[in-house]
Amino acid sequence: MPDRIPEILLAYEGEMTLKGLNRGRFESCLNKTIRSRLRGVGDCRITQAQSTVFIAPASPDFDMDEAERRLAHIFGLVRLSRAAVCEKDFAAICRTAEAYLGLALRAVRTFKVEAKRADKKFPMQSPELCRELGAHLLRCHPHLRVDVHDPQLEVMVEIREGGAYLHGPKREAAGGLPVGTSGRALNLLSGGIDSPVAAYMMARRGLALHHIHFASPPYTSARARQKVEALAGLVSEYTGDCTLFVVPYTAPQEYLRDHAPAEIFTVLMRRSMLRIAAAVTKRCELDALVTGESLAQVASQTLAALQCTDTAQQLPVLRPCIGMDKNEIIAVARRIGTFETSIQPYEDCCTIFTPPHPKTRPHLSEILAAEAAMPGLPALEAAAAEGVERVPVRIGEAPPF
Repeated sequence: MPDRIPEILLAYEGEMTLKGLNRGRFESCLNKTIRSRLRGVGDCRITQAQSTVFIAPASPDFDMDEAERRLAHIFGLVRLSRAAVCEKDFAAICRTAEAYLGLALRAVRTFKVEAKRADKKFPMQSPELCRELGAHLLRCHPHLRVDVHDPQLEVMVEIREGGAYLHGPKREAAGGLPVGTSGRALNLLSGGIDSPVAAYMMARRGLALHHIHFASPPYTSARARQKVEALAGLVSEYTGDCTLFVVPYTAPQEYLRDHAPAEIFTVLMRRSMLRIAAAVTKRCELDALVTGESLAQVASQTLAALQCTDTAQQLPVLRPCIGMDKNEIIAVARRIGTFETSIQPYEDCCTIFTPPHPKTRPHLSEILAAEAAMPGLPALEAAAAEGVERVPVRIGEAPPF
C-alpha cells in the first residue's frame, strides 16, 4: 500500500495563471471556495504549491469520494486526481506504483509513464524516471506494452517538495474563474431550461450570483415554486451558497393583463420584471442582472424586443445564452444536472396571460406610451420589490424535486 493515505491534487493552470499581478487575489478566492465546499466531509489539510492545491485527509472519516465530487464543480480548477504519496526514493516509488495502480494496469494492454520533477534535488531526471519506472511495471505485468501516443492508461509520477505523488489519468474539473472574482449579480431564475444554464455560464466566468423568481399565485402553483427552489439548489453545486428572492408578482401582472395592449404585453411584463429586479439588485449592492434569453428564440427575444426591454433600467443585463440555440442550451442543462427538473410541467408566471400574436418588432415609443397609460404600475412594482421573500440556498440542502 502507499506510504501515506492518498491525497487529492487540484490543478488550476491555464487562465488562472495568466492574471499577472492579480493572480494572488484569484488564488485567495479559489482557496476560500475550496475550504467552504469541503465543509462536512471530514478534517483535511490544504496546501498549495506550483499551481496545484493538495488535499490531504487528516482524519479517518474524511469522505474522499464526496470531496472529489464537490471539488470537480469548483470553477477555477482545471483538473483533479487522486494520488498515492510516498517518500522520494525510487524503490518506494516502484512499490507504491504497483500497490496503487497495479489493478488498473492488469485491466489494460498499453500504458506509458509521465514524470514531472518539480523538486530538482531528486537524483533521477524525468526521462530516466519514466524509463526505469516503466521497465519495473513491465516486469510486473508482462502482458503490457508501451504506447507513448495513445495509451490506455497513463501513469503519472510527480516529484514535489512534499513527496512523490503517483496517479493515473486526471479528471477534468469545471475550469473557468473562481466565483466572486468578477463581481456579483442577480439571475432571473424561471422554471425553464435556459435560466439555470445562464447562471452556470456566468458563474464560470467568476460572477457570484443570487437569484430572483417571480411568483403569481394562484396562477402559479406551490409546486412551480418548489421546482425553482430545486433548480437553485442544483445550480448552487457550481455557484455556491446564495439567496433566492421570491417576488409576489400577482398584482403587477394582473394590472398589466387588464391595461396593457395584448400584442406588447410580454415586453411590458419583462420591463416590469427588470425594474423590480434592478431595485432588489441595488438594495443588495449587486452589479448586474443575468437572464437566460437567446436571440430570436421567442417573440420577446427579438433584437427589437430586447432593445425595448433593456431601456427599462440602467444596470448591465448579461445574456450568456444569447448566441446559443435550444439544443446547445439543453446539452449544457443535461451536463450540469438541471434539465430533468426544468422540464417538469409546472409553469412560471412568464407563460401565463401570453397573447396569441405577440409583436416581434415593438417600438420604444409605443412601449413608453403604453406605460404612460398605466399610472398605477410603478406603485405595484415598488410594493412587489419591498415584499420579496428571501430563501437561503445552501449546497446539498435542497430537497430533490
